[in-house]
Amino acid sequence: MTSALFVVSEEGYWAEECIEPLSTLESEGVDVTVATPSGSPPVVDERSLEPDAAGGEDVAEEYREVDESHPELNDPEPLATVEATDHDAVVFPGGHGTVWDVNQDRHARQLLLEAVGGGEGVALVVCHAVGILGFTREADGTPLVEGRAVTGFPNEWEEGIVDDEDVLPDGRKLPYWVEDEVRMAGAEWDAELDADESVTEDGDLITARGPGSSTAAAAALLDRL
Repeated sequence: MTSALFVVSEEGYWAEECIEPLSTLESEGVDVTVATPSGSPPVVDERSLEPDAAGGEDVAEEYREVDESHPELNDPEPLATVEATDHDAVVFPGGHGTVWDVNQDRHARQLLLEAVGGGEGVALVVCHAVGILGFTREADGTPLVEGRAVTGFPNEWEEGIVDDEDVLPDGRKLPYWVEDEVRMAGAEWDAELDADESVTEDGDLITARGPGSSTAAAAALLDRL
């Protein structure tokens, strides 16, 4: 059976960016495993469950129900115990929370390396999770993303969220901006700000800009699987 590993933040994942790909893949018979840095259930960013952010009250309620009742989301594996080679795809949903845990986790970075640099695997990285590309290195120290075409959460959008001191509405200070880190790692960055959706494929790496691109990203991943 085709399988996918979802690496989800315990510090705040964006509902659409996790649940849309997860539901899409499961509806097509893909077996899903969820992993988090410590093995504790991932935490949804409550802002992503507001009707305006989710796309309506019905959708927001659907996302909340999945977050509260989905078996794998509520009983994840610790990242240190899973292998990318046991799955056909590894998915990194976004959300601001990823900048504090998933993107900085050495096991998460190893899973990405195995999925992108290995044999038949493929990785989908969404929104703020694209920041992991700024910190992932090959064995010789070369940035994994060097020379690769990617999209992700753009600075222009971040400017509308944080204050002048890079503090989020919930009071947490953003330690880095995704676009800055990924560009400095040598990526060919284009968030396609004039487009309604932005999904970029470069070999076995698929990246998605953020909210509004999750469905298209899931479709791109399904095509690969």
